[in-house]
Amino acid sequence: MLTFLVFILLLVSANFYISHSMYDASMRKQTRANIQGTLMQIRDNVAYKVDDIVQTSATIYDDRALILSIRRKESGFDIYNRMSKVITPKLESASKAVGLNLRLSVYFHNETIRESYHIWGEEDNKDFDEQTIDIYHISRIKNKFWYFTLPAERYNETMQWRQVEEDERDGRISFIRRMVNMSNPLNIEEVGVMRFSVRISELFESVDYTKLGEGSRLAVVDPYDNVVYASGSTIEQNTQNYLTIEENLPQQNWKIVAQVPLNIIEQEAERVRTVFIVICLVCVVLFAYAGFIVSHSFSKRITKIVSVLNSFREGNLHKRITYRGKGEFAQIANALNAMGEDFEALINKVYLTQLQKKEAELEMLQSQINPHFLYNTLSSINQLAKFGEMEKLQSMVVQLAQFYRLTLNSGKTMIPIAAEIDQAMAYVDIQKVKYGRRMEVSFDIDTDIWPYETVKLILQPFIENVLKHAWSGDRIHIRISVMKEGNSIVYRIIDDGLGMKAERINEIFDPRDDSHVGCGIRNIDQRVKLHYGNEYGVSIFSRVGIGTSVQIRIPARKRKLRERSED
Repeated sequence: MLTFLVFILLLVSANFYISHSMYDASMRKQTRANIQGTLMQIRDNVAYKVDDIVQTSATIYDDRALILSIRRKESGFDIYNRMSKVITPKLESASKAVGLNLRLSVYFHNETIRESYHIWGEEDNKDFDEQTIDIYHISRIKNKFWYFTLPAERYNETMQWRQVEEDERDGRISFIRRMVNMSNPLNIEEVGVMRFSVRISELFESVDYTKLGEGSRLAVVDPYDNVVYASGSTIEQNTQNYLTIEENLPQQNWKIVAQVPLNIIEQEAERVRTVFIVICLVCVVLFAYAGFIVSHSFSKRITKIVSVLNSFREGNLHKRITYRGKGEFAQIANALNAMGEDFEALINKVYLTQLQKKEAELEMLQSQINPHFLYNTLSSINQLAKFGEMEKLQSMVVQLAQFYRLTLNSGKTMIPIAAEIDQAMAYVDIQKVKYGRRMEVSFDIDTDIWPYETVKLILQPFIENVLKHAWSGDRIHIRISVMKEGNSIVYRIIDDGLGMKAERINEIFDPRDDSHVGCGIRNIDQRVKLHYGNEYGVSIFSRVGIGTSVQIRIPARKRKLRERSED
């Protein structure tokens, strides 16, 4: 599942990076195309008005009759007739042809033409919205910088836009062009200068930065990089944070420069990036959920297989798996079921055979212990009868009956620890009839041991051995302790008798010793080991003249409920 999630994360991340990069590049390209299209519309609007003025000036520039009339020097009524019928009508027609707030000013070399002009004060420009004609003599501008810096005349090409006279004050710009006599192509004669003055805001009305977006900058720049008109903030030379696009106005050598902040594009890119991230996260969640469902489906099947294997390991070979279909899991299930059946058959054949063998050994060992005890007890009863001690004889017979009732225990090998202790007490009571006050026995029982079970008849033989071999005088004291220590139950039989040498203890536990020395102790040790394993059994600690301590360790195993109810 983790590998699948890592793969999904890598795949979605790669898809996000590639898709976002492609979209970002496409968006930038589309944004540039949109801005370029807007600039082209602005350029066309400006060019339309500029070309309108240029074409209007051409009607004067190419009017030979008007040029000849301007050149001709007359006086009296002829001057009036020329002004009213030729010059003034043509100039008025030109001034009104554009449809803008236009001031047409003409400067003539022929001083016989009467001057007629307005005096433009600062207040006259505010609400003035009509076309006017001003006629001046050339002498008024002859020494002006803008006039003598006009380029040399080239037919139908020499013209320029400049702010002259009152233009800068009034927020205007003038289109300047000569009026020439072309009668002699080798000697072009200047007869005057015409100046079309228009409001900059009106000429560049379409140059509006808001069409490009908030924070954009838009300007019209002349060939010398001087800003003719600007909309928005001033154009900056540092274009690192801006997308800069230019469009040329060929006839005037102007260009329209647009600077669009990149953060406008970045904002859109951020929005798209957010959408992409959300989509990718949703994809990851959906893929993870789908992977979890698939993984869970396989995990359930694998869990069943593991459960069966654990059951086999714990000895439960009856558990089986059922899978429908013909896939790999069905084949594994069939193989495990067959393996369980084979194991079960093998265990029935081998393990149960070994178990029966061990049970037979246990029965044999136990049969060696019971007759030995019975023989000793009957010998004691015989002695009592011989000496006529009938009360002691009667008490011993009653205790013997109780002892064997507990010993037989319906033929069970495993009995409650309480029954084992009762059996030992019954044996002690039998021996007290025989030994009286010469024998002192004390029991120290841990109350935590009552729920547990034990192999039967493991205390009595050790008490018997003490009474048979440990006397060092006419009195003996025996202490019997049963405690729960960790996960074990520990029996201890401690006496203050003769004690034993280490060599004697080694002989008792030597399996190669065929003599009858310590056979009862050795039998008990073997019984415990057969039932519980080699880590359990009997251990003896003794010192000559001090006494002996026998320890029997078995695992703390609780009784089964059925056995408790029967007991």
